[in-house]
Amino acid sequence: MSRTLKTDIPGTDWRASLGDLESHGPRELFGAETPPRLVLDVGFGRGEFLTALAEKDPGFAFLGIEYSRKRVLKMARRLARTQLCNVRLVEAPAERVFERAIPAASVHRCWINFPDPWPKKRHHRRRLVQPAFVRDLARALEPEGLVEVATDHPEYAAWIDEIFSDEPALENCRGAGWSSDVEDRPCTAYEAEWRAERRTLHFFSFARRPDVVAPPL
Repeated sequence: MSRTLKTDIPGTDWRASLGDLESHGPRELFGAETPPRLVLDVGFGRGEFLTALAEKDPGFAFLGIEYSRKRVLKMARRLARTQLCNVRLVEAPAERVFERAIPAASVHRCWINFPDPWPKKRHHRRRLVQPAFVRDLARALEPEGLVEVATDHPEYAAWIDEIFSDEPALENCRGAGWSSDVEDRPCTAYEAEWRAERRTLHFFSFARRPDVVAPPL
């Protein structure tokens, strides 16, 4: 039996293409009943964090961005078995989505949970958090909009801190550095495993400076 995951969705298919985002913008994907604020989950993985957010705040629009087709398909099937209608999914590299399809000052909050740290030095260029990506992310945030980043990798934490702190349109909500815990936050399966292993987790929160004008897309 083939191990290839079927592409059919038994119910409403909430997937969208990068072309849809580019042509219409993320808010139009939610139709006439568009919730007032847009929240992004970059690299949603298994999808439990995104599902928990959408269930908790049905009045918001949630856009999940994931590069893995298998994970997008699995999440689409999960959504089809629920009553959630405030989630859309796009299969694309996050860098390309922000560069080409997210309008300026349109995002209320963006979550980036445990991105691949690419620990080998020769692979650092593959890391999601790069100056150009953070610049595009800052442009996409509404004034005082938030970006929340989590990692379990100490060296990547230092990298994240440096690159986000160097972006003039953002400010660290904690003044400096990171927190080892965040209240009222859904816990992912990976996070639960790492907490059980007593790993130190690093949670960052940055806000869009309201006095810095975001350039258009």
